[in-house]
Amino acid sequence: MTEIRYVRPDDREFWFTLDRHISAQEFDKKVRDRRGYVITEDGRPVGILRYNLFWDNTPFCNMLFIGWEHQNKGYGRKLMERWESDMKAEGYEFVLTSTQSDETAQHFYRKLGYSDCGGLILNDEPMEIFLVKRL
Repeated sequence: MTEIRYVRPDDREFWFTLDRHISAQEFDKKVRDRRGYVITEDGRPVGILRYNLFWDNTPFCNMLFIGWEHQNKGYGRKLMERWESDMKAEGYEFVLTSTQSDETAQHFYRKLGYSDCGGLILNDEPMEIFLVKRL
C-alpha cells in the first residue's frame, strides 16, 4: 500500500540517504513547516519531495527523489500530484520546479504538464531549466 505523508522527525536518517543538499537545521524547518513529503510502500520509505516558496509567494519543488531501486514505478508522479493538489487547496494558481538541462527529469516534468519558463546558468554547470504548471 502506498502512502504519502508530511516529513516527520523520525524520517531524518532516511531523508539524508536521498538528500545531501540541505543542512540538519533546514530539515528541521521542513518538518516544522510541513514543506516536505515522504512516500512509503508497505510502510517503507521510498522517496521524498521538498519545496519552498519562490519569491515568498510561489510554490517551488526543490527536490524530488525516489530511491534508485524504486524509480520508474509511478512514485514520483504520485508525489508531484499530491504536492500539486495541496498547493491548489492552499489557493496557489501555479507551481514551479527546475532541473539541469543534462538531466532526464525535464521529460518527466513535461509529461506532467509542466512547460519551460526560463533558465539560469551558474559557473560552468549545465543550464538549470525552470518549469511552470498552472493548477
